[in-house]
Amino acid sequence: MRAPLFLFVGIHALLSRAFGTGGRPDAMIWEFAEKRAPAQDIVTWDSHSLFVHGERVMIFSGEVHPFRLPVPSLWIDVLQKVRALGFNCVSFYVDWALLEGKPGEFKADGIFDLKPFFDAAQKAGIYLIARPGPYINAEASGGGFPGWLQRVRGALRTAAPDFLNATNNYMSSLCKIIADAQITNGGPVILLQPENEYTAANPYTPFPDGSYMEYVMQQARDAGIVVPFISNDAGASGHNAPGTGIGEVDIYGHDGYPLGFDCAHPTVWPANNLPTTYRSNHLKQSPSTPYSIVEFQGGSFDPWGGWGFEQCSQLVNHEFERVFYKNNFAAGVTIYNLYMIFGGTNWGNLGHPGGYTSYDYGSVIKEDRTITREKYSELKLEANFLQSSPGYLTATPGNSSTSIYSDNPDITVTPVLGNTTNDASFFVVRHTNYSSFASTNYRLTLPTSQGTLTVPQLNQTLTLNGRDSKVVVTDYDVQGTRLLYSTADVFTQAKQDNRTVLIIYAGAGEANELAIQGPSSSEVKKIHGGADFQVTSSDSSDYFVVNWTAHPEGFILQIGDDVVVYLLDRNIAYNYWVTDIANTTSKLIINGPYLVRSASINSDELHIKADFNKSATVEILNFPSNVSKLFINDKETATEKSGLSTVANVSITAPQFTIPKLSDLGWKYIDSLPEITQGYNDSAWPKADKYGTDNTYQYLLTPVSTYASDYGFHTGVLVYRGHFNATGDEQTLSLWTQGGTGFASSIWIDDHLLSSYTGNPADEGNQGNYDVTGPGFAPGSEHVFTVVVENMGLNEDGIGYDQMKSPRGILGWRLATSKATNTPITWKLTGNLGGEDYKDRTRGPLNEGGLFAERQGYHLPGAPADTWESHSPLEGIGLPGVAFYAASFDLQLPSDEWDIPLAFSFTNDTETSGTYRAQLYVNGWQFGKISSNIGPQTVFPVPEGILNYNGTNYVGVTLWALEQSGAKIPAFELVAGVPVWTGREKVLLVDSPAWSLREGAY
Repeated sequence: MRAPLFLFVGIHALLSRAFGTGGRPDAMIWEFAEKRAPAQDIVTWDSHSLFVHGERVMIFSGEVHPFRLPVPSLWIDVLQKVRALGFNCVSFYVDWALLEGKPGEFKADGIFDLKPFFDAAQKAGIYLIARPGPYINAEASGGGFPGWLQRVRGALRTAAPDFLNATNNYMSSLCKIIADAQITNGGPVILLQPENEYTAANPYTPFPDGSYMEYVMQQARDAGIVVPFISNDAGASGHNAPGTGIGEVDIYGHDGYPLGFDCAHPTVWPANNLPTTYRSNHLKQSPSTPYSIVEFQGGSFDPWGGWGFEQCSQLVNHEFERVFYKNNFAAGVTIYNLYMIFGGTNWGNLGHPGGYTSYDYGSVIKEDRTITREKYSELKLEANFLQSSPGYLTATPGNSSTSIYSDNPDITVTPVLGNTTNDASFFVVRHTNYSSFASTNYRLTLPTSQGTLTVPQLNQTLTLNGRDSKVVVTDYDVQGTRLLYSTADVFTQAKQDNRTVLIIYAGAGEANELAIQGPSSSEVKKIHGGADFQVTSSDSSDYFVVNWTAHPEGFILQIGDDVVVYLLDRNIAYNYWVTDIANTTSKLIINGPYLVRSASINSDELHIKADFNKSATVEILNFPSNVSKLFINDKETATEKSGLSTVANVSITAPQFTIPKLSDLGWKYIDSLPEITQGYNDSAWPKADKYGTDNTYQYLLTPVSTYASDYGFHTGVLVYRGHFNATGDEQTLSLWTQGGTGFASSIWIDDHLLSSYTGNPADEGNQGNYDVTGPGFAPGSEHVFTVVVENMGLNEDGIGYDQMKSPRGILGWRLATSKATNTPITWKLTGNLGGEDYKDRTRGPLNEGGLFAERQGYHLPGAPADTWESHSPLEGIGLPGVAFYAASFDLQLPSDEWDIPLAFSFTNDTETSGTYRAQLYVNGWQFGKISSNIGPQTVFPVPEGILNYNGTNYVGVTLWALEQSGAKIPAFELVAGVPVWTGREKVLLVDSPAWSLREGAY
């Protein structure tokens, strides 16, 4: 039995530091305490914001993990969708476990090569924040730590010398790659985050340990990193902030996940969960640096047995964005990163036990790269506003009030005030009860350059609908024209030639008001819209007051000769895009497409790259006067003038194509658990022969270690063979198996299923006692236990807690007799063939596990399936065991012009199918893990590039029947999403090496 946690972790921490061997003496670490001088002058900062090349910038960023989309040619697609939001930055983690599967062997090529990611960022106009770890968390197996760290005795994420030594090769190799991509070398990387959420530690571990953080930063500096270091404290606690001494970063940042991860209750916003102390904490902790939130909630993870990511996207939805993100704007955030913006897929066993294959995260860009969630459109409105509002960067957040600015205490207003009354100010309006569903009336009292005004002036009240928030602006500069105030949100502004365009939006039916500067001799002209607005002006003022009600038709007003104001219903504003014109300082505002990727001018031609999921009228609000032709996706498109805009009709017809029926394929079958057949020869298997373990998390209970990582097996299904000579008195097998939450295991005696543990989302291990008297062992007879254990990934890690070292496989056993003795068992074990000397150097160290079909490489295309039995996974197997099914199919899809999402869909009905585990392999890549009795995932998107959209594809399915009655897959389909006519770049097939006879396979 395990020691009590509080005692065990304390002993563990002390012993880990004592047992850590090698490495640098502490004196060498402390030398790093000298204050670092700035190493470059391209990325600088003050208390307000970053400067890049001397220009003050708002960093609006989203998290993307290239390793979760193993198709490098699709990275540009995702980054363009991020850029189209109005973002200018992406933050990315790197997963150490994928790059150094064996100690000392760093490998970052093929899909793990970061250079194409850096190139895509450059092309998309995206800065990068590099987050190399070495620990990343990220819901990745081991938090990104490779499994062989289980054999490092020193406490992880501490200054234990052997742990530090273990990180050296990875950090040196990776940071050199990142260094080459820094902005100082013409690349996109502007910031680097050392470590990750270095916030709370084992109480017996020195913390915060500045020498450890300093060591990590010096590793990066030694590799050539010169951009500033930024931190991400898990909460606003001030760890490693500038001025704290050894281990201090250049710019302090923190994370925030105010709603937690309760996807079961997506409409519940608990009381007091809206952060209200961010600004005051910042002033205490790091007032000299820009206020930085390096991870803020963009979605939620979801565990095995969870509710699914669509429900998580409802938890962190468009309403959440309006209230919580604007609340962060009220705190003055100017380095802002949302986790995640695109989640991707936990393909190839790369996820931790607390999550399944999908890492959609409920983020704004779905796992299949579509952008159909309303939260994408809402976020686009908010990001473009901040990028259009340079005055925000130097404004000063003030204290929230329910009385100074609002006449209704149910409304809270937080000011972000310009430095003078002539500078723009921003007033963030929300419900005092932030989770309120009520529609609340109020009036505002606003300080402006024209004095203190009570608004609205032309109507009785304003209305704030439930779970909404607004940013009211005053003295807002619109290309030289002053917007004195607007009670509705600003989307964007742009100037082309001599015309200025301003877009303002509000919720349907909401009454709002603005006052805008205009020559006294001019007038407000209605260019488009109904009569639901009124305008007044004064002979003594150069301002027009416009009171309007949001309507689906919208209003277009012209102020004087050169200012055009669009007053839009928010749902209509969702259809507008702002894109840079390449190699200019100008922007286009475009209405209509599903997505606008880019714009450029070539001679007299305007070229737009855009996506369409239906026919649409494309409206360009500020069509450049120096062009006469329009090309959309390289096709010349006729245009005509419509009012002040230029319009073009894009008519699309969805392509015709055929998706094969998986049920009709010529499926082949092979037994993938031959170990339970009589006479199976396991002489080539690795022996469990280590009489000790370096794993300091779980002390050894048995004569030899059967911890999988002690033998180099860190991923996928594990298989054990336990041989014994019977005395005839055996009664009970006690067995402790552990695979992580949601895992399953099965135990056979010879060819008889003794028991299966079908798992649950709460328990990472199972301790069982099993009656073995049934077989009636004859004295002196030889028998074997075969144990299959599902490794769901390694645990994430705390600081000095070493949960990542929690072993996988068999942790303890005893074969007890009726005579109070134990019959010895001699164990062999396997995981993926070769363990750390993994065979598939293309797909990486985690992609395959230890089942027979995987060891033989039969999941790879070209496997010798012709000699196998014809049999379908829809028929399944009638006995417990593991089957492997394989089939091929052809696709002919018009993917040069159309983006067509594809996914494999499994019908889950345990009552008819039996309880099973399954894995989906597509062209050799593991893209699905199915747990029939736990769920929730049944649909598995597979991207083009893994799938060959114009050629032959090979699909493999492992089916592990956990019950005596066997199992089958009730239904299995390949399904297509809505085709999108696309301006993306061509998708290239990923190298997917075919099967060849594996030397040493057993």
